[in-house]
Amino acid sequence: MPFIFVIISLVVIGVVLLTVNTYVPMDPTIKKILNVIVAILLIAWLLSAFGILPSGS
Repeated sequence: MPFIFVIISLVVIGVVLLTVNTYVPMDPTIKKILNVIVAILLIAWLLSAFGILPSGS
């Protein structure tokens, strides 16, 4: 996977998460849960992309 694709994906995910956290009114507890879930999924995706974690196929 090209490194530039990883960087662009991280920026897009960050902007989307920032937009949701800023403009979508929701309980702070739900925001924390959403942030943790996105962080865990992102770490798992990065580990899989770099071959540290086996892919789910």
